[in-house]
Amino acid sequence: MRGFAHLSAFALALAFAGGCLSLAGRTAGAQTASAPVATESTPWQQDLGDWRSLRAKEIAAPDSWLTLAGLEWLKPGINSVGSAADNQIRLHGQAPEHLGLLTVIGQTSNTKPSNSAPPATSIVQLLAPSGGFPPELTIDGKPAREDTLKVDNVKPSTIAWHDLSLVVLKRGDRYLLRIKDANSPARSSFHGLNWYAPDSQYRVTARWVPFKPPLVEEIPTVIGTTLKLPAPGLAMFLLDGKILHLEPVLEDPSAKTLFFILRDETSTTTTYGGGRFLHTGLPDHGLDQPGSLTLDFNRLENPPCAYTVYATCPLPPVQNRLTVALQAGEKRYEQ
Repeated sequence: MRGFAHLSAFALALAFAGGCLSLAGRTAGAQTASAPVATESTPWQQDLGDWRSLRAKEIAAPDSWLTLAGLEWLKPGINSVGSAADNQIRLHGQAPEHLGLLTVIGQTSNTKPSNSAPPATSIVQLLAPSGGFPPELTIDGKPAREDTLKVDNVKPSTIAWHDLSLVVLKRGDRYLLRIKDANSPARSSFHGLNWYAPDSQYRVTARWVPFKPPLVEEIPTVIGTTLKLPAPGLAMFLLDGKILHLEPVLEDPSAKTLFFILRDETSTTTTYGGGRFLHTGLPDHGLDQPGSLTLDFNRLENPPCAYTVYATCPLPPVQNRLTVALQAGEKRYEQ
């Protein structure tokens, strides 16, 4: 495994020993207790319940993953968008016949660079169709005008018309158009999320072992692309008598949370087959120093792909495919 190979044998031995001693005591105490202490579990359960309620509201929101209605790759050059049959990208439901022209300019994977010149940087522009933009079309809340679009994952330009919203995102060296419809059937039929009952046994203290220097992990996605994300270290913990480890990534270099993409044995039975996500705070001594952090698997959540076929989810890397069943967190979404 890349992470273990990156650590010295001495550092790894210390990490295992320290983690086992602290976590074994915690597990032994949990096994001898006949029931959770009310004064300890009630605040935690209340906080967990509030978080789960908020998540359900986010899934039901007008811009949630349930509103995804399309995912289209853009080709180099002009891509006409609208509901009319002569568009290269067809919009369904209530939509303008000709919404606009998404124009990819510069080098992409669909064109070959000249041997005598470096690849050009590509951009995506929104241009008006014949007759101008439809009334009430906006970009980032302002009346639409011809312009270059922001295509980053953090805050991309949003093209909106009534209940429709469209964003262009970069995936590898290509671009795709993500289409959302607040009136989608999936959102209209939303009936809540499915959860395991809260279980404090799945809230563990993990030993943090930093990578020095940090790695860049290649994370596969459901659409066949690869994300290259910073991997700052390993979280090592004891569960059901087994020493386990997970490798988180940072969604961007300045992220204030760790992002775990993982799969466990419940993925074949009660939870989403593609794996689940967990977000945690940073280790108590920072990313670059040994320390500890809390992993609450009761907060495991489904990826967007559990709700729609139009999402582009990351998949668990090999080192995060656990051979234990985490009977905690969100179960499969039943449509």
